[in-house]
Amino acid sequence: MGRTSRKKRSTLANRAIIASAALILGGGGLAAVNVYASAGEGPSGSSHRNRQPVRQVSTIDCPEVVNEIPEVPGRARAEVDRELAAMDTQITDAYREFADRRDRMARDPQLAQNAVLGPLKARRTASIDRIATAIGRGAERPEGLGSLAPCSLRADDEADEATAAPTDRPTDDGSDGNGGEGEDGGNEGGNGGDQGQDTGQGQEDGQGGNGPEDSDFVDIRSVQPNVDRPARLRGASRGTFTTECGRNQNGKFNPDNVIAAPGVANGAHHMHDYVGNQATDAFSGDDDLAAGDTTCRNQGDRSTYYWPVLRLQNGAAENDAEADGGGRDQNTGEIQTPSQVTLKFVGNPTGKVTAMPRFLRIITGDAKAFTNGDANANASWSCTGFEDRQLKEYPVCPEDSQVVRSFAFQSCWDGQNTDSANHRTHVAFAQDDGRCPNGFRAIPQLVQRIVYDVPPGPGFAVDSFPEQLHKPVTDHGDFINVFDDRLMRKVVSCVNDGRKCR
Repeated sequence: MGRTSRKKRSTLANRAIIASAALILGGGGLAAVNVYASAGEGPSGSSHRNRQPVRQVSTIDCPEVVNEIPEVPGRARAEVDRELAAMDTQITDAYREFADRRDRMARDPQLAQNAVLGPLKARRTASIDRIATAIGRGAERPEGLGSLAPCSLRADDEADEATAAPTDRPTDDGSDGNGGEGEDGGNEGGNGGDQGQDTGQGQEDGQGGNGPEDSDFVDIRSVQPNVDRPARLRGASRGTFTTECGRNQNGKFNPDNVIAAPGVANGAHHMHDYVGNQATDAFSGDDDLAAGDTTCRNQGDRSTYYWPVLRLQNGAAENDAEADGGGRDQNTGEIQTPSQVTLKFVGNPTGKVTAMPRFLRIITGDAKAFTNGDANANASWSCTGFEDRQLKEYPVCPEDSQVVRSFAFQSCWDGQNTDSANHRTHVAFAQDDGRCPNGFRAIPQLVQRIVYDVPPGPGFAVDSFPEQLHKPVTDHGDFINVFDDRLMRKVVSCVNDGRKCR
């Protein structure tokens, strides 16, 4: 299952040996930052002499271009989306190159520059230039996007332990924040002779060294209740509408993302579960979705609901082991069919909701939250019987409990657009007081609850972009509204009138 033994973790903790490194590419140069400490050994101690540092790097970190581009003219949208998807593929390819030679690059930063970071920067620069040119044909050409081309190698800053060979250089704790603690690097004794065997993301961990790891899991019983129920004002919309669309028992999967990467096969680089609309793939237009079959019991709901699959890390080879989105993108293990899926639309705590427009697209969460940061993260994990305790980590559930992942989607709409250039700014979350931001109106909020019957303990993960290391914070959900007008009116009526409808 890729779990570090308790004895080994205790030994590492008692020794208080911590090491991390980041290789940062900025502009055209490469700087190496080494951070290490060893209990009882000062930076000038004799035990540091004639030993080399281990640079423990886990993944590739690139700025997210889509968050920085201005509004895209309609006729440029397809070209921009294709280039953004191409940039994801560039990172995936670079990560494969990095993963294949991780140990050598840990010892030779210039190899990382020459073989991975330099070529990646060149490809990203070309794509960014094409994006700027496409936008410039119909609007002012954006400037300054080229600064987003350089990427860096970074350590897993969520790790809680690591080892490294000491060095004769003084400790440099002036990290710029891109580095972090490595994962169980080297061998247990810190012997430099074997330091290349398990540097960075441990090769014994999870997806063949691609995550997840022990620090990504939390025992739900160790967590205090942390869910606050928002106060509802007079006039709140208190009803619910539940649509029943199955659990993907028919096994509709693909690694596309018709919202973020329309027209691009394998645009997600990870496999998605689909319920609802069965016509959904990268090439589906609105007319295709409107005419598509649906697994929803009420045929007036032809909406698309999808999310990354969850896999057991049990060594079993799934039938996509050699396929895009599966093994080729370092997503391995047995795909789990949910034991239960609930799709519920709820109201607003301060007032009535209005109908959402047909073909409204919403992405909640961030598939790249590990490298982007958690500004757009919306992952929420728990266990049945403990759902008043929500985690950003994977839960370890008791034997008689099942894993629960849930998504509460954005519930405010700008009143004009069914999508936006970054697929986010046309919708918003309600403010802390429950009201929508200025210029937005409340719509029925989709709340998804997905339950899995998996063995207790670590040993599972959601699919992810390879460089995101299958971190739980990268969990996300996608929705395209294809309710017919009559059924959407019923949803709004049920929610606003305080009824519970199915």
